[in-house]
Amino acid sequence: MMNIGIVYVKGSLPGFENFGNLPTSKIKSNGFVNGIKASKELDALIIPGGTLLESGDISDDLKKEINIIARDGKPVIGICAGFQVLANKTDIGRNSPCPIEKEGLGLIDVNFSPLITSDRVEAKVCNNSFLTNNLDETITGFHSHTYGKIEGNAKDLFYSKIKRMDYMDVNKDSKFNILSGAIGYEENVIGTLIHNILDENPSLVNNFLNFIDASDKDILEISSKNKEFKKSLFKNIGISSDINITNEFSKYKKSPNDYPNVLMIGSTGSDSGKTFITTGLAGALKRRGLNVGIIKIGPDVRDIIPGLYLTKGLMEDYFSVKIGTLGWMDIKDILENLKNSNYDIVLIEGVMSVFTGLLNEKTPYSASEIAASSNIPLVLVTGVNKGGIESASVDVIAHTNLLKKFDIDVEGIILNKVYNEDIFNNVEDFIKNETMVNNVLSIGKVNLDKRGATPETEINYDKFGKIALNTVEKYLNIEKIISMSRKPKFNRYLSFDEIKNKFL
Repeated sequence: MMNIGIVYVKGSLPGFENFGNLPTSKIKSNGFVNGIKASKELDALIIPGGTLLESGDISDDLKKEINIIARDGKPVIGICAGFQVLANKTDIGRNSPCPIEKEGLGLIDVNFSPLITSDRVEAKVCNNSFLTNNLDETITGFHSHTYGKIEGNAKDLFYSKIKRMDYMDVNKDSKFNILSGAIGYEENVIGTLIHNILDENPSLVNNFLNFIDASDKDILEISSKNKEFKKSLFKNIGISSDINITNEFSKYKKSPNDYPNVLMIGSTGSDSGKTFITTGLAGALKRRGLNVGIIKIGPDVRDIIPGLYLTKGLMEDYFSVKIGTLGWMDIKDILENLKNSNYDIVLIEGVMSVFTGLLNEKTPYSASEIAASSNIPLVLVTGVNKGGIESASVDVIAHTNLLKKFDIDVEGIILNKVYNEDIFNNVEDFIKNETMVNNVLSIGKVNLDKRGATPETEINYDKFGKIALNTVEKYLNIEKIISMSRKPKFNRYLSFDEIKNKFL
């Protein structure tokens, strides 16, 4: 039987996409597949996204096997971080005064440096390859990367049309304006920044199968083996961990043809810890047997990837809430997708403060408007690291009471990064009395390395995810968090005049 491998090491995202339903086997860090060297066992290799290069998760043994597979003329496709692995080097020195370069395998003659994009994209094919053979059509997918600037001498393969880069809008008249794929020295090696490229473009999958001379029987066997592969993904949390999944919360499973419960994790401002808490909650809920969806308000879906790393969940095309012109899909349409999904609970991560963008006339433009539109309850997070616990208490009270004016139910308040429990105990009743919110919780201060464990620098998904999971399980009652969630219902968006009258 033909065997198509996918790199399965810490920092990789083997569940982030379906990869055209092609993978049949995991290639581990030691370079082996089912006890046999990958180069002997595999007919093709897919290297998924993740933090493979910046976290140093590709071992020397695995590098050797990838090189042999490529040299033997077998197809190798690297997606996002997988592309970086195949390239010459990547400068991961974002927010650093000098470059911090990580060496790739040098199989594709390009270098990467920081450039953020996170759009749904259309892409143009600009050269022939085994993947794009005789293909004359626009392909689709999405970008979600921090190191997206590609320079070098490799043969170009794809150019993507994007709306934003580095948080700024691009010229609307621009066409396919960012290089997003290239061909290696050996033309059986391809790298691309476009996620879901094999899932959304059947012609590419057909070309892939033709290149490996897969017969009809082979294709049926690949499909059957892929189903077994997917089942094997969900035995534990994250990659190669000993954190097994139980059925502890089976009573919270969603009924067919019904909405899952939803809960928004909002905050009083950036750096409050929304991503950290959302990641930890996603892992904790998955660990207890629930199928967890994670949605981001606005376009920057990079924030929910650490949670999807723990759950091994798909990045759905409705996992970004559109606000103004930013994001992927309107909340009303997202809810319809959720009704027909198999998610038991969905966490919605806010953007900046829940009120950021509230007075932009392009309604909806804030997390609070999304919550108000669809009966979505809120857990409000505030970080105490900048102004202290006392200042954070005043801030969260003001936010909570204003949210009530918008008929938004604040089910819980979390003071994050608490450095002194005695001070928290002194303000807990004060917050409860001023807001009438009974669930006022605290999460202790966690020491995270500046580089490697924070989303805005380079991030190690394995390290960040496990710390978030352990922290959330230490400080929060997970069943109580579930009790704060409820089924959504889209009503309407508030008009700009209504918003001004409530806010001002």
